[in-house]
Amino acid sequence: MIEDDERLAGMVVTYLGQNGYAVAHATTAAAGLAELQASAPALVLLDLMLPDADGLEVCRRIRALGAPLASVPIVMLTAKGDPFDRVVGLELGADDYLPKPFEPRELLARLRAVLRRPQLAEAETGVRQFGRLAIDSGARKVTVDGQPRSLTAYQFDLLQALAERAGRVLSREHLIDAVKGESLEPFDRSIDVHIGRLRQAIEDDPRQPKRIITVRGAGYVFAKVQDA
Repeated sequence: MIEDDERLAGMVVTYLGQNGYAVAHATTAAAGLAELQASAPALVLLDLMLPDADGLEVCRRIRALGAPLASVPIVMLTAKGDPFDRVVGLELGADDYLPKPFEPRELLARLRAVLRRPQLAEAETGVRQFGRLAIDSGARKVTVDGQPRSLTAYQFDLLQALAERAGRVLSREHLIDAVKGESLEPFDRSIDVHIGRLRQAIEDDPRQPKRIITVRGAGYVFAKVQDA
């Protein structure tokens, strides 16, 4: 959330947090753009009037970033009554706008609606794209730079389970349940072997993985942003 009204931002952060959303708040355009590139959020809430830049210009800068950051959904918040600003915002690439003051429940409903759109588009194509890596669920194929990578059925299911939960740390037990593969005993580390083979197939350097990251003592996380 890029918003200089700290009272409003505090209310939104608390309300969305109660509904399962983690929100990072920045009070300036510069801080917001830096946070966007550092954390690759699922959505940006962008105020139209900021102390160091116009929200429309910030929207333009976001859309000029490289993939996948350029495609992050943007919901603009505006106190202006002139519909021209809203139209320009949509033309610059904003996905929706919400005039101030607004009801928190309406904000939540709009965020959920915007976040569903990429999922619906993905369901139609069956392809998940993570930079140079593409996962075609329908064809059960994986490519890097358009070149196919050979995976076993179990490896593909494991990769898909990770990709569906990109950005979340998943324990070994969670991955086993998600894949519904072999029946493994508690503390069985064979999932680590599968991860190692999967890295051999999709990582540029399996010894320094950028796609499937180990979180010591917790499990694995599939990176949302994998290529510069």
